[in-house]
Amino acid sequence: MANALSFTFIHVLCLLLHCSASSAQNVVFQPSFLTIHGPSMTALLYGFSSKITLNLQAIPSSNVTGSFVPPSCVPGVTQWILTSELIAKTAVQVKLRLNRSLRLCGNNETDTDCCVKPLCVLETLQLTACEGNTSQASLIIQVKIYALLGSGNMVFDNSTIIQNQVYRPLGDCPCDLTFNTCDLWCCCDKDCSTADFKLFRYRCLTGPFGGQFPDPEYQCSVQSTQNSPDWFPFLCVTSPPENNPYLGLFYQGNTMAPKPGISFGGSVSLAPALSNAYTEGSPILTIKDQYFTIPQTLNGHCVTNAPVAFLKNLDVRCVTSVQACPTEFPLQTIPEDLRAVVKNGIAVFVGNVVVDVTDQLATELNEFVTSSDIFGSSGLVCENVTLALDYNFHWKENGITGITLTRTVGSVTLKGNVSLTTRYSAMFLSGDIMSEPNSGNPGYQVGRPVIGGILNTSIGNDTVLIARSPMHLWKPVNSGICSSADVRPLLFGENSTSGCLIPVSRQNLTECSLLRNSVHSLQGALIEATLVARNGHPDALTLADWLNITYVTLNSSGVEDSNSSCADIPSHLHIYLWTLVSGFVDGIPQKDIKAVQISYSLSSWRLKCGGGDSAVCMDPAETQLLPITSSVTFIDIPLNTGPPKTRYQINFTEYDCNRNDVCWPELAFPITRFYTGESYSQALAKGLILVFFFIVASVLGNPWRQIRQIWNTI
Repeated sequence: MANALSFTFIHVLCLLLHCSASSAQNVVFQPSFLTIHGPSMTALLYGFSSKITLNLQAIPSSNVTGSFVPPSCVPGVTQWILTSELIAKTAVQVKLRLNRSLRLCGNNETDTDCCVKPLCVLETLQLTACEGNTSQASLIIQVKIYALLGSGNMVFDNSTIIQNQVYRPLGDCPCDLTFNTCDLWCCCDKDCSTADFKLFRYRCLTGPFGGQFPDPEYQCSVQSTQNSPDWFPFLCVTSPPENNPYLGLFYQGNTMAPKPGISFGGSVSLAPALSNAYTEGSPILTIKDQYFTIPQTLNGHCVTNAPVAFLKNLDVRCVTSVQACPTEFPLQTIPEDLRAVVKNGIAVFVGNVVVDVTDQLATELNEFVTSSDIFGSSGLVCENVTLALDYNFHWKENGITGITLTRTVGSVTLKGNVSLTTRYSAMFLSGDIMSEPNSGNPGYQVGRPVIGGILNTSIGNDTVLIARSPMHLWKPVNSGICSSADVRPLLFGENSTSGCLIPVSRQNLTECSLLRNSVHSLQGALIEATLVARNGHPDALTLADWLNITYVTLNSSGVEDSNSSCADIPSHLHIYLWTLVSGFVDGIPQKDIKAVQISYSLSSWRLKCGGGDSAVCMDPAETQLLPITSSVTFIDIPLNTGPPKTRYQINFTEYDCNRNDVCWPELAFPITRFYTGESYSQALAKGLILVFFFIVASVLGNPWRQIRQIWNTI
């Protein structure tokens, strides 16, 4: 026992010495010691450079002598496969995989690739990071793996079968949610003892969820002859108890089959569960199983920590009023805190991705800072304020291969009321190609961007390739000047109007042709696309999924230019989109775009010199702000207009069922020609039978009995 403790002490001391040496040279393994019970493992090496090589060797360890082998850069022979992957500039992900079978050998078996004993692998490995022949860091790995209980290729075909799942309510006790535990207020839970029932005996869950499946009142066996409604027993239903409206209430139509997996000895803890692959829209997780978050906007408000969804690009702006130098996230950040370790999501192995942070200095702060005190005295200078965080997620299949972050910082001078506009973005790149988000499947979803495109004709070979090009509207910020204004995407189903301001001087009004071309260029930059996707999930290789944009030719107003005014300025850009319900998916209407038209409204511009502001008309260089606007209108095409109304329907509105609460023509709807659910003869026969039953029930029921009693008393 003393020797074992001595060996452990020497072992830990050596590890600390190696870790401290590695830290001094900025090369370190994380973790620095591992105990594994499975055929694979993953570790991270920080401080990696091109001069560093990895060496793996099996080292002897004795509990009797307490000996320990120092790190060595001499290659050794092991039964493990060593691979490495560069995940950041100075970080490497190291993986080890056992290169042998864990199958337990059978009786009289001669195959050497199997385990003779249940304890199949018991050894100590040393992974060394070497620069030349010098050890920089080392990782000790204690391996203890038991043989498989069964064949790794064994397939289990048995599935969970629930008998008569179609003919009985599935689950006798649906509120029994916890296995081998008494659920509170669930009186049908068989795990509850008598003492447990006494605690909530009079507060049991009622209804089907509490295991109570009452028979419907229309069952003939439910109503008694003493207390029964007037229609009983002529309109009651005789049906077996197994046939009730609760059939399959908790049944979704599928059975689950157990998945085969690796199983080790019962006394040995299993290897960590493999991470699930990411799917579109699923949250990205860190190695601590927490959401990877960045600031985002929610209902117009900026949320500091909001989860990032896989393959969902975002680009948001947050406006904050700053009165003192910020000291907390997100306006004040530290690169070490931004280098988060994120799960890669690739299901074949457990791995991590480290965020690679790059800093850039913002010299022009007009985009970020707005101050009300422009001519005031010098104020407080806040250095290294975080102005933007731009993430690039590199992905492949269902995993993340790398994350790069560009942090934009700058020095902000606080004078007066300062509004700080910060930018946060996340872009998913497949290789060097940004992922293209869709706006529905198949029809457009309200609130998603309208997809524009440009036909790429440089490919040749009669190949069609449409590159996406967004469609924008004006989004004025700060002063509202067009030169500093932002743009926002055109959202499906949302009518909107926005604009910005252009500074115009008297000298500009002497060059009307140049002014018209400048305004037309500004407006045309909003819509660079020549095509629009018909639906929210277009194919870039199918021209039938796209529509041509129609432009209305500009017509001159006939007003001539003068020295003080310019006519026919395209100051307003209007976009018309006609939409139509093209079908239904699970009862949800799917809307497509059927036509797109873009037109301009022309106006005459002149400077206003009234109100005591005569400088703009006296000084040719003095400017005045004039507006230009952009708008979008969605026009729904009716699915079925129907035949035109007759003069009778127009004049006699009291008989129009669509404009009156009381509709007399539909009083006998089931036996009229308007009812098309079944043939007219069957509807008429069923209607007459229903009238007959109503008369019989009235004659034999309680009202007729009261009438006879009154008649007999007269």
